[in-house]
Amino acid sequence: MTGTENETVDRHLTQGSSRPLPDPKAILNSIGEVVYDWNLASDQIVWGPNACDVLGLNDIEPLCSGRGYGEFLAPESPASRFETVTAASKWDNGSGVPYQVTYGLVFNPEQKPIWVEDTGRWFGGPNGRPAKAHGIIRVVTEQYESERRLMQLSRVDKLTGAVNRPYFIEQAGSLLETGGAHAPDLAILIACIDNLPFINQTYGYAIGDELIAATAEKISEKMRGKDILARYGGNKFAMLLQSCDADRMAVAVERFLAAVHEAPLPCSAGSLPVSIRIGGVATSSTSRSPQSLLHQAEEALDCARQPGSPHFVAYEHSRAGYQAHNETRHISTEIISALDDQRLILAAQPVIKSATGKVDFYEGLMRIKTRDGHLIGPAAILPIAEKTGLVRLIDQRMLELAAASLVQDPTLKLAINASGATIHTPNWPDKLKAVCQAFPNIAPRLTIEITETCAIADVNATQRTIAAIKSCGVQVAMDDFGSGHTSFRSLRALDIDLLKIDGAFVQNLARSADDRFFVRTLLELAQHLQIPTVAEWVEDAETAEILKDWGVDFLQGYYFGDAKTLDQMHEGLMNRRLA
Repeated sequence: MTGTENETVDRHLTQGSSRPLPDPKAILNSIGEVVYDWNLASDQIVWGPNACDVLGLNDIEPLCSGRGYGEFLAPESPASRFETVTAASKWDNGSGVPYQVTYGLVFNPEQKPIWVEDTGRWFGGPNGRPAKAHGIIRVVTEQYESERRLMQLSRVDKLTGAVNRPYFIEQAGSLLETGGAHAPDLAILIACIDNLPFINQTYGYAIGDELIAATAEKISEKMRGKDILARYGGNKFAMLLQSCDADRMAVAVERFLAAVHEAPLPCSAGSLPVSIRIGGVATSSTSRSPQSLLHQAEEALDCARQPGSPHFVAYEHSRAGYQAHNETRHISTEIISALDDQRLILAAQPVIKSATGKVDFYEGLMRIKTRDGHLIGPAAILPIAEKTGLVRLIDQRMLELAAASLVQDPTLKLAINASGATIHTPNWPDKLKAVCQAFPNIAPRLTIEITETCAIADVNATQRTIAAIKSCGVQVAMDDFGSGHTSFRSLRALDIDLLKIDGAFVQNLARSADDRFFVRTLLELAQHLQIPTVAEWVEDAETAEILKDWGVDFLQGYYFGDAKTLDQMHEGLMNRRLA
């Protein structure tokens, strides 16, 4: 090595040795960390020299004991260092036991907590349990608050500020699981804004959203701090009330109802009245599963929404309710099985032309054939099918069976029922059109029956559906006419081909002056509009003769024959021919 090279190396070494060493305190301050040692036996904590700088304090002395440090723990902290270390289930085998916990510290009540991540390792004494701990505290306030905001966004409904349904179920399950069989009493309520469809239709969905938010605010104002309000879906809210038995639940519900009903709620359209219905269940008297409790609260809400029911109904666990639930499940399973196995069949009841006394057409009625050959009628099936949504599948199958029957017998004329759920399904008219295009000769011999209550529930939508049906060449009948009290204007707008008078007014016609007056009034309305009529549930000759004299066009009922399957009809015809 030359002299010049030696001089260069010496110069570099000299410069390197003269450079100041890094300050550990400055490094820890720059990353927001401070070290500590904690002697659990004496409860003394020794902090690193930068503790005041990192934690923003003037004096570290109040934090120099475990007890003193715990005094500054933020109430909303999910855990603490003391709990994490002393409650550890592990034992020190000589190398220490790691721990990590995040919590908040409040040094000034007027300021937000400082959130810290506490990471360390505790070492055991002679018995293996914690005796001392070495750790590092890192300030993570910005990160924690950012993560908490993201967590809140994932749990909160944006419109109302209430928690969402998944988080509500999670919290309910956690509360029930924590206490086990000895958990405190809870009540779960489900509330529904029952006039929201009208508000949406009249003022628009934006106003409806404003009233949903206003209703949530009114309910929230009457809840205790530990209770939970959730947007359960659409126009429904769920409430979890802690330490609440059946009696307290009823008192709380009165507060909620009064808060919402006492005055119209403000919105952009002014102030509009909101009506809510509530169903509730208390855990003290029933199961302790969140899913079953919500199901029971929904059952109670269904009862509260029935006409004439009070605004609040409490779930009552009874054998009858249990049996009804099992029956619903059994019949739903039977419907699905019958559809899969093609055991849903069509039966036909004759409709007589009163002027001739001869069959003019048949009403196609649904039957389910059990595996042992018995027939189940619609009375036992349709209410549950409508509740479970299976009625649309039944209606579609009945349309297919009617089409097949009309193709098989070119002289046959059939009327089949379509439920409200079906006719208000947007693509159902397209399915009807497809069937009529596949079998062009059946449309003039097919009639679709729609109940009056379904027709007037949404006259404009029904009008569009009827127009679509008639564009296929299919006729439309209004069934159960008289049950919904259709106005003259609505009836004329719907362009009905046939009116079927509700059998409830026909059944006792010969013995009831009121029924006679009502039926005559319906007939006069139909005759004024020149719409042919059918009287249902005609069960005796006297009633048939009265109706014929009044000018009823068609008669239907047990007096003229019960509904029979097409096989039974063909068998009867064959027997008459053989005789």
